[in-house]
Amino acid sequence: MRCPNCAELDTRVLDSRPTDDGQAIRRRRECPVCQHRFTTYERIEQSPLVVVKKDGRREVFDRQKVLNGVLTALQKRPIPLAVAEQMVSEVERELRQNGGGEVSSADIGERVMAGLRRIDQVAYIRFASVYRAFEHPGGFREMLEHLEGGGDDESSGL
Repeated sequence: MRCPNCAELDTRVLDSRPTDDGQAIRRRRECPVCQHRFTTYERIEQSPLVVVKKDGRREVFDRQKVLNGVLTALQKRPIPLAVAEQMVSEVERELRQNGGGEVSSADIGERVMAGLRRIDQVAYIRFASVYRAFEHPGGFREMLEHLEGGGDDESSGL
């Protein structure tokens, strides 16, 4: 691995540990020439997951984009970042196992909503209000009544 500070080719590994439930390895490295320390991540290279948008456009799945949406919904909520990252990792793993290379943006949104519903119902409502594009207060009311009744998203369309 090339040193980002001085471009020396030979760096040594100081520490290695698994991250993301064993899906990546984090390595602390040091350059023997300039003593600069830096971190690298090693991940399994997977075939790209393509997202099919509502309008038919296709784009490569961006995990960070999903995480940003989740973090926005969780803003000012008492949920640790690690929990959000874990949920997004689970969503991505499910998509890769079931998607066969292509997945609809609707499928991603539904899986994210299900994950948020499990970890924080306020964040779930925030995300759903944007995802489902509520145009009147009745949409919120229906969702809240559904949540309080313990209903299942699959059966009601919420």
